[in-house]
Amino acid sequence: MITEGDRTLEVAGITLEARLFVPPSARAGLVLCHPHPLYGGEMDNPVVLRMAEAAWEMDVATVRFNFRGVGRSTGSHDAGIGEQDDALAALDLLADALGAHAPAPLGVAGYSFGAWIGALAGSRDARVRALALIAPALAHHDFGCLEGKRVPTLLVGGDADTYCPAGELRRLAARHPWARAVVIEDTDHFFVGRLAPLGNALAPWLRELAAV
Repeated sequence: MITEGDRTLEVAGITLEARLFVPPSARAGLVLCHPHPLYGGEMDNPVVLRMAEAAWEMDVATVRFNFRGVGRSTGSHDAGIGEQDDALAALDLLADALGAHAPAPLGVAGYSFGAWIGALAGSRDARVRALALIAPALAHHDFGCLEGKRVPTLLVGGDADTYCPAGELRRLAARHPWARAVVIEDTDHFFVGRLAPLGNALAPWLRELAAV
């Protein structure tokens, strides 16, 4: 049974609730970013939990956390600006926790709004060696930051996702040789009933992260 430890992150006077899991033989570490805080997004979201489970199955350490203003995290929504600092604070926690496992590589995975924050925060930190962007809301957010972050990048979406149209997802991957798109059939933005294929899509990327 996986037991995560409760942690508190400090970000410029704001405190964030987080959960950390580090397996004894950790091969890598992964920060997980949840969907939009103003629309019910939080770290116990089923998609975020499936991403965590996929990581645990591969002996990859994880940090899940609530963005500012969510759950027991203080502060308020900052339209994606302060949230990048939240993600970087989670990355600091993970790097410290994996100190005994150096040089375990670090990655960031995010879902929807969290994919945007993960991409932005990951592009700012050289420690991030891989990105997984699940259902990135391409119609609402700019992912131009990927041009400057040439690391293994997984893009996953559903074939009926109106926020992340499959054609746009494939075109984004085609513009970046280091990116790969996976489109899951019979699902929309929320992956209801399709969490198993989501985990299957993550598995090769997690192996690549551990091998970086």
